[in-house]
Amino acid sequence: MTSLFDRITLLVMILCCAAGILMWLSGGLLHYFQLESYQFKGYFRTLRRQWKRIWHPLGLYALAAAVLFFPARLLSSAAPIWMALYRAAASAVILWTAFQMGRFAKALHGPQKKNFARTDRIKRLYVTCLLCWAAISAGVLCWFFAMPSWMGFLPAPAMIASAPFVVALAGLLILPVEKWINSRFLRDAGHRLMADDNLIRIGITGSYGKTSVKFILKTILEEKYNVLATPGSFNTPMGLTRIIRERLDPSCHVFIGEMGARHTRDIRDLCRLVKPTIGILTSIGPQHLDTFKTIDNIKNTKYDLIRALPRSGYAVFCDDGGLVSELYAATDKPKAIVGREGDDLWADGIKLSPEGSSFDLHIGRRQSIHCTTRLLGKYSINNILLAAACAVYLGLSPEMIGRGISRLEPVEHRLQLVSRKDGITVIDDAFNSNPSGASQALEVLSAFDGRKIIVTPGMVELGEDEDRYNYEFGRQMASCVDEAYLIGRKHTEPIRKALLDNGFDTEHIHVCDSLNEASRMLAAAGQKGDVILYENDLPDHYNEG
Repeated sequence: MTSLFDRITLLVMILCCAAGILMWLSGGLLHYFQLESYQFKGYFRTLRRQWKRIWHPLGLYALAAAVLFFPARLLSSAAPIWMALYRAAASAVILWTAFQMGRFAKALHGPQKKNFARTDRIKRLYVTCLLCWAAISAGVLCWFFAMPSWMGFLPAPAMIASAPFVVALAGLLILPVEKWINSRFLRDAGHRLMADDNLIRIGITGSYGKTSVKFILKTILEEKYNVLATPGSFNTPMGLTRIIRERLDPSCHVFIGEMGARHTRDIRDLCRLVKPTIGILTSIGPQHLDTFKTIDNIKNTKYDLIRALPRSGYAVFCDDGGLVSELYAATDKPKAIVGREGDDLWADGIKLSPEGSSFDLHIGRRQSIHCTTRLLGKYSINNILLAAACAVYLGLSPEMIGRGISRLEPVEHRLQLVSRKDGITVIDDAFNSNPSGASQALEVLSAFDGRKIIVTPGMVELGEDEDRYNYEFGRQMASCVDEAYLIGRKHTEPIRKALLDNGFDTEHIHVCDSLNEASRMLAAAGQKGDVILYENDLPDHYNEG
C-alpha cells in the first residue's frame, strides 16, 4: 500500500496549489454575485450563462487530479524509483494545473466594465468565504485520515470544483447578518427623511427613462429649490439609503429617489423607505422579463409607487396610449398626464437636429413657452415633459422651467453626443437598452449625415420573447444603418438574421466576440464623417463564455 508519507505529501501538494488560488478565485465569483445584487437566482443564472469561463477550467482541474490519483494506486507497490519519478511528474502536472487555474482566476479578475466594489458587505462575505474554506479543508483532512489508500485523495480536487457553491453558501450564511445591518441603515435613513416635515419627497419609476427624468427634474427644480437626487443609477434600497445618510442635510428642499425594480416587491420596499409625496411613472415595457415573467407583473409593480402616495400626493404619468395611460385613468389621486395635445402638458413645433432639439412647451391651454435643449430625440422631449409637469405642480413659472430646460446636459451614456478629434461622431447610448429606447436611438442616428454605424450586443433580460425583440431591433437597423458591429455571436444571431432577411449586405455585418475586438476593427476602418451609435453595453456577467 501507498505509504502514509506518500499520501500526505501528495495531499499537501494538492491542498497548497488549491489554497493559493481559492480566495482569488472566490473573488471573481463574488464579483458576479455583486453584479447580480446578491440575488441567488441571478447568480446561478450567471453560472449557467458563463459555463465555459467557470465550469470548463474547474472540470479540467478535477480531471488532472484524477489522472494523478489512479497512477498512485497502481504504483503503490512499485519500486521507490518509480514512486520518485511519479512524484516528479505529479508535481509538474500540479504546477501546470495551478497555472491554468491562475489564468482562469485572472480572467475573472480581468478588466471589468463595472469594477468590483470592495464594500463592507463584500469584506464580510470574504471573511465568511474564508471560514467556509477552512471548514471544508478540515473536512478534507478528516476524510483523508479516515479513508484507505487513494480514496483519501478524492475530496481535494472537489474543493476547487465546489468554489461557485461555496460562494453561494457564504452568501446564505451571512444573509441574516446583512439583513440586520441593512435594517439598521434603512431605519436611520427613514428617520432622516421624515425629520423635516417640509421636505418634498419625489419617487420616479418606470421600465425605462427614470434616470434621465431624474436628472432633468433635478436641473429644472434647481431654478427654485435646493435639490438632492440620487447619483447615477442608484435605485435600490441600500443605494438610496447610502445617499440619504451621507448627503441629506437640513438645507435640502427636495429629495428625488429613482426607484428600480427587478422583483415584484421592490417598489413597495423603496416606498416604505422614501414615503414619496410625488410619484412619476415614466413607462411600462418589457424590461427584466426574466424575473418579472409577465408585463402584468411589471405594471402592478410600477404602480406600487402611485399606490404609496398619500391622498394629498401628486402623480405624473406619460401618455403612452397604452398601459401607463390606463393606470392614469384608474388613479383617483391628484394627477397629471403629459405627451399628447390636450394633455396637461404637451409639446409641438418640434425640431430635431444633431445639435439638439427645440419645441413649444404647452402648459394647459393658456400657457406656452419656446424651449431649446441639447438633448437628442423625441424621447428626450417626453422625459422633459414629465419633469416639467412636476415642476409646475411645485410652483415654478414657465420662465423658470424654460431656463432649466436650456441648461440640461446629456446624461452620461444615454444618447450622449461625443465629437472626436478624428472627425468621427459618437452617439453613446451604451448604458442600457430596451425595445422603445433602441428604436428612439436609431431615429436619432437617422438624423445625421455620413456613414451610419451601430455597435451593439442587442438586448437582454427580456424573457422568452428576447429573440423576437432582438429580431425586430435588427429589422429596424436594416433601414437606417450602413455598418453593423454585433457583439457576441450567439446572442446577436436574431439581429444578424433580421438584417439578412431585410436585404442587408452580409459584408457590412461584423460579428465580434467582444467590444474590444469591435473597437479595434472600427479603429482600422473608421473614416472622417462617420457616426457611430453604441447601443447598449452588457455588464461583465453577460459576456459570452
